[in-house]
Amino acid sequence: MSQGVDPGRLDDPGAIEAADPGGMLRQVASSAAQLREARLRAAEAGVETLAEDGRPRAIVVAGMGGSGISGDVLAAVCGGPVPIVTVRGYRLPGWVGAADLVMAVSCSGSTEETRAVAVEAARRGCRLLFVGTEGSPLAELAEQTRALFVPVRSVGQPRATLWGLTVPLLMAARALKLADLPDATLEMAAERLEDVAHRCRPSSEPFVNPAKRVALDLMGDVPLVWGTSPLAGTAAYRFCCQLNENAKYPGVYGELPEAAHNQVVAFDGFFAGGGAAADEDEFFRDRAGEAEHGLHLVVLRDTEEHPQVAKAREVAVDLARARGVAVTELAAEGDHPLERIASLIALADYITVYLAIALGVDPTPVSAIQELKARIADT
Repeated sequence: MSQGVDPGRLDDPGAIEAADPGGMLRQVASSAAQLREARLRAAEAGVETLAEDGRPRAIVVAGMGGSGISGDVLAAVCGGPVPIVTVRGYRLPGWVGAADLVMAVSCSGSTEETRAVAVEAARRGCRLLFVGTEGSPLAELAEQTRALFVPVRSVGQPRATLWGLTVPLLMAARALKLADLPDATLEMAAERLEDVAHRCRPSSEPFVNPAKRVALDLMGDVPLVWGTSPLAGTAAYRFCCQLNENAKYPGVYGELPEAAHNQVVAFDGFFAGGGAAADEDEFFRDRAGEAEHGLHLVVLRDTEEHPQVAKAREVAVDLARARGVAVTELAAEGDHPLERIASLIALADYITVYLAIALGVDPTPVSAIQELKARIADT
């Protein structure tokens, strides 16, 4: 049940803890530990043996929700030596066969759609890697099909276990020489996650806490979240998913340059001009009683942008501000693609949890998803 909108809740660590009974902030803060643990679990499971049959023609990652995003992160980090496709549904693409590696990822190990794809992949003779909870239906299927299985320890919600689910895929890609991911790079990514966790900790006040500040700026606005590269686009998609599940809040995902060919026109529409002002003086105003809100452009900037995309970003930001659309720009940190996407995802995770808390919404439950699943099962 909602506790009511109260931006001031973010000033009080005690109030934050009380508004987060499921411990979503603690789950998000576990990201670095997840990365380190998953690296060890993947090694112990023998992901290196995937290289014995050579490089696959393509990789297909089957997963839903918080598990499915692992495939997008894998594609963003690998950068394209072989095609990497994420399947979110019941059916394996018709072209997939014995030359391809299918990675089925389910935090619970019981996701219906993912298991259906895994069964089909085994029937077609694909190379197999399954990632999920020990003793789950997916683990049993791995034993039946002789698939390599990497056990994952859930930290609570699947969406908060992203790094535990993703790192086994990255380790497999490393074994197949599809990604340059020495242990030192994985550790740097873990340290990057720890740094974001420190800056976004509950005891850090809003004026110095980047996640709290952005959460307060977004309140009441409709976010358009754009990435400026395929890597940042993946982070933008994750941001919108986290807005949905953590804050129970809408978000529209886009990636430049494509967003400049469609979504930019919304700057001239019904929601334009009602967003929060972008200047510094507006940060401390009380927005809870405002009746009018509008679009809010959130730009996730990668350090590696196509020159024309960089121009499109600059012009789009100017167009938005000229039309009264609020703009927030967040920059990726680090050199390696894994560091960069980790920094963007980690910050977005904290922003969406703090937005939930400021709105008086419990960030952990996903009641609508559970009800939807239950009603489908009953029909």
